[in-house]
Amino acid sequence: MRDSSPVPPRAAQLSRRAALGLAAAVPLAAASPASAATPVIGGERLARAGVQVGAAAGLPKRLTARSWLVADHQSGEVLASYHAHTHLAPASTLKMLFADTVLKNFERTERHRVTDADLADIPSGSSMVGVKPGITYTVEQLWLGVFLRSGNDAVHVLSHMNGGLARTVAQMQAKAQDLQALDTHVVSPDGFDHKGQVSSAYDLTLFARHGLADADFRAYCHTKTANFPAGGKKTFQIQNTDRLLTGAWGVPTYDGLIGVKNGYTSNAGNTFTGAATRGGRTLLVTVMHPKSGGSGVYEETAALLDWGFKEGAKARSVGALVDPLSEGGASADPTRKAAKAAAGAPATAADGGGSSSWGLVGGAGAAVALLAGGAYVWRRRRRVAGDETPDGRQDRHDGQDRHDGQDRDDGQERHGGQGRQERHQG
Repeated sequence: MRDSSPVPPRAAQLSRRAALGLAAAVPLAAASPASAATPVIGGERLARAGVQVGAAAGLPKRLTARSWLVADHQSGEVLASYHAHTHLAPASTLKMLFADTVLKNFERTERHRVTDADLADIPSGSSMVGVKPGITYTVEQLWLGVFLRSGNDAVHVLSHMNGGLARTVAQMQAKAQDLQALDTHVVSPDGFDHKGQVSSAYDLTLFARHGLADADFRAYCHTKTANFPAGGKKTFQIQNTDRLLTGAWGVPTYDGLIGVKNGYTSNAGNTFTGAATRGGRTLLVTVMHPKSGGSGVYEETAALLDWGFKEGAKARSVGALVDPLSEGGASADPTRKAAKAAAGAPATAADGGGSSSWGLVGGAGAAVALLAGGAYVWRRRRRVAGDETPDGRQDRHDGQDRHDGQDRDDGQERHGGQGRQERHQG
């Protein structure tokens, strides 16, 4: 299965972009004393409050999101942004980082028989695809459960296959460091609400851009429906919860949409990163926590994509999506050599196949050692007005609407927290 939507290869670094990278190392003059020495990844304008856009008109007037960003996939230029580095709960959009980290660790055809232990530590109220102990799944089927239904059960099975939750979280944090996604702090691999688990519109866009360079990632996020094992020869159909891709809940499909990933928690609200190609150009848009519920996150994403395709060519860049350290990206902080080396470790292991030299204790221990050494850090940037990290618990992911305490996931009812609605097909 391959995605037919074209994604242009990453362009060679431009001199203009290199200048933006250098600018990222310059501290903000207006920053508070606690953050004055913290570099702004992607350029200092991305840390400013308010809308950032250059020499282009017609931005959508009714945007309610607490944070958003529009970028060119090929060049990495940020065309417009609003509070791009604000720390917010990512919900299931964090699964893009999970895929960036784990996807290449297993072959698509590898098979795994699920045990009770694989599913024992899933938080109550999680979104589920319907993985059951005793059934053997291919890795491809599990990834379809992650991308289409945002199944925390599929995430946890893959995490246990990867050596456990602690090891996977440590690898995800190291991957975020390598991608220079320094707003991101990983607590769980599934995006479930945990205190302190945050990301930003900038970082989520980095995760999407990196993931779309992989053919399997593109194929999974572009898949609309798939048959999922129900035991024996029975299957049930699962549908992607990305409404811009499927047209569910009355949302018009977006012409040229590739993916990527949506998320929702009752505590944090909606998040979405989308990518679309038109006229040979691919744009990335991330929208976080709009005031309007339901389909508002998709409507605001579509409006920003429309603007980007119409006016983006006229826009002067306000920043840049930086390249990963492991791919030659220039670090905004030259002292982070240890973080670069640590981030390269799991990537190297992933390139070698299904196993990694990081064990359960080793992965967590490496993260702790780096934290103690001051190199593996979660950098706190200047928070803009109104930017508070939400606390609390998650009830449902990915566009699920609450009605009198009964959660729904794009029309599929969940009962008893299991979320296993089966439509058996011969």
